[in-house]
Amino acid sequence: MFFEVTEIAANNLKAYFEQNKIDSPVRVGLMQGGCSGAALGLALDEPGENDKVFEDKELKFVIATDLLEQCGSVKVDFIEAGYRSGFSITAANPVGGGACGTCSGSCG
Repeated sequence: MFFEVTEIAANNLKAYFEQNKIDSPVRVGLMQGGCSGAALGLALDEPGENDKVFEDKELKFVIATDLLEQCGSVKVDFIEAGYRSGFSITAANPVGGGACGTCSGSCG
């Protein structure tokens, strides 16, 4: 298991924290998704007793130990795509899903 934060993701997080005067760890967690089900996401949060803490590029990240074990490894990246730019959190072992990737709810 490993945890990786790309340079572009770290720079974007640091800029956001600086602009908004935030000093908080970043939680990588399972977020309830829309059409394609739950996915990994980011939130501001303090570590709990069942969390693994990673410090990388002057940032602190927390992730639940059981989620990290399920994911295998996690990579936090930032994708530059104009108005669709944003963070991308990927895992070695996919998590969530369940809606077959469509909004209609049918798997046919």
